[in-house]
Amino acid sequence: MSGRESELPLSPAVRTLAPYPFARLDALREAVEAKGIRVVDLSIGDIREITPEPIRRALVEAVPERSSYPRALGTRALREAAAGWVARRFGVALDPGVHVLPTNGSKEAAFTLHLAVVDPGRRPLVLLPDPAYPVYARGTAAAGGIAHPVPLLAENGFLPDLDAIPADVWRRASILWINYPNNPTGAVAPLEFLVAAAARCREHGVLLAGDEPYTEIYYGDPPPSVLQTGCDNVLALHTLSKRSALPGYRSGFMAGDARLIAALKKFRPAVGVATPGFIQAAAVAAWSDETHVAAFRETFRARRDRVVPALQKIGLPVGTAEATIYLWVRVPGEESSESFVGRALDEGVVLLPGSAMGERGEGFFRLSLTADGDDLDLAVERLARVTAASG
Repeated sequence: MSGRESELPLSPAVRTLAPYPFARLDALREAVEAKGIRVVDLSIGDIREITPEPIRRALVEAVPERSSYPRALGTRALREAAAGWVARRFGVALDPGVHVLPTNGSKEAAFTLHLAVVDPGRRPLVLLPDPAYPVYARGTAAAGGIAHPVPLLAENGFLPDLDAIPADVWRRASILWINYPNNPTGAVAPLEFLVAAAARCREHGVLLAGDEPYTEIYYGDPPPSVLQTGCDNVLALHTLSKRSALPGYRSGFMAGDARLIAALKKFRPAVGVATPGFIQAAAVAAWSDETHVAAFRETFRARRDRVVPALQKIGLPVGTAEATIYLWVRVPGEESSESFVGRALDEGVVLLPGSAMGERGEGFFRLSLTADGDDLDLAVERLARVTAASG
């Protein structure tokens, strides 16, 4: 070998990849814990509720004596259960063999979808909400696409202004991502907006990708789905991670345009994202039951109703809080999101700075309602000290 080190080839997407915000927060949290401080982590949407016993039983009973490779298109039972749930919940009839494809949760589906849809040469743009879940932008980069942020502003109800997107941007776009109920703002999109977004995407030959993991955690009327606008140029992503408190099971599905589902059936086996059969059996049980979902929803409603007035009392105004497991909270004064969250971490409360979710997230932080009531009370008590120091 020569005197200098050999080079290792890396793709531009990996070379320029910033640390994932939650991994960075993990490291900072460990440093605080090393000081002997008991940390309350409200940064990530890791639901900690007990997995319902019938779902666990279905999984255990489905573990085979001999293992075999699962198929990427999933079992017919799971596709039928997903289609049945969509019909009951949204009133949309889907053909399980044509419109539905199981996924490993929704995160991998959101990331890999770009590899199947984005055309870097002809239609490189991906229209992303800002602020938003970071995976959309990372998937765009991995596919050689170009992220085009679309602002979500409080004065617009945290809905993107479709009329503000120039015609030449629509012509160069492959995907328009929307995420309602919205992470991080908690906003819910009315059906009229979804219909308008689907019509605009069909007009311009763009895929409307609706990331919908929070449709079942709501505090008013049940939120609609993009599937209610029709399947052409539409894909919805659903997961059991939030709905059924099964984040570790990594089970969900995508549903929509039959042409895209057919293409994904060719693409996904090569990616190696087939879900184990015993997980699929548990997923059938989960999609077939609503009792546990209603109970989880009431748990988060009680936490929201406990925390929102407490935060407002100490000078931390909360946004819409119509749905999801998050509160979108404005940072007091002119302090940056990173600075406020850093001071909260010194007090033993881990939050997500809004800037980690995009430029429009600056000035906010996201608080997850995944802790129990006592820990939430402790977090508010500590945040009161942080806020008092801001003045």
